Amino acid sequence: MGTRVQGQFCPIVMAAEILSPRWSIVILSEMMQGSTRFNELRRGIPRLSPALLSKRLKELEDWGILDRRITGSGETPEYFLTEAAEELRPIIDAMANWTHKWIDSRMDPDHLDAQLLMWHVRRNLNPDPAPKRRTVVQFIYPELPQKERNYWMIVEPGRDVDLCSLEPGHNVDLFINADLLSMTRAFMGQSSLEREIDRDRIVLTGDIGTERNFRKWFVQSSFAQKPGA
Repeated sequence: MGTRVQGQFCPIVMAAEILSPRWSIVILSEMMQGSTRFNELRRGIPRLSPALLSKRLKELEDWGILDRRITGSGETPEYFLTEAAEELRPIIDAMANWTHKWIDSRMDPDHLDAQLLMWHVRRNLNPDPAPKRRTVVQFIYPELPQKERNYWMIVEPGRDVDLCSLEPGHNVDLFINADLLSMTRAFMGQSSLEREIDRDRIVLTGDIGTERNFRKWFVQSSFAQKPGA
């Protein structure tokens, strides 16, 4: 375990030393949602620099909160939550719920991030009913610069949902035109997908079967406010 810096035997001080450095709790939250590799963590926390991510992972490993392993035949390390980290899961969930309840949660345009949003939408997407063939859904955010406005999700039977920011070269089954704020609100539970569609802030165009399926596949964040408002 890491050594104390403050020189005080106080549980709150010791917990703050471990968890208060910037991004530490965010890293743990991202891992609790399934990321184990360095590049996955980078995609899930795009504003965190690689150098600082490496530093925080090393600190959390030293404290016994993360376990670094080489798995399979590869040389790329993976990071896993230890028992100590798992006991933090309900605490981090409670922090998110507290924020939704007590802190002003109106979306600030400066806090919107299409890349981060799409990463989380992809991770939560639940392709049930599963498609019988490869299905491609293109998301378009017209207000963003050209190089940032398009994302493609590829859903194939028996494979994880793939997310691309470059045109994958497949026919698109469903186009989703949305403003970033509306899609973020729908995902975070401040609204809902159906409500934003009804308001014409999210427009689905294409194969009717894929549209019907996507409405079922779309799953809000685990931190979403319930019910949508």
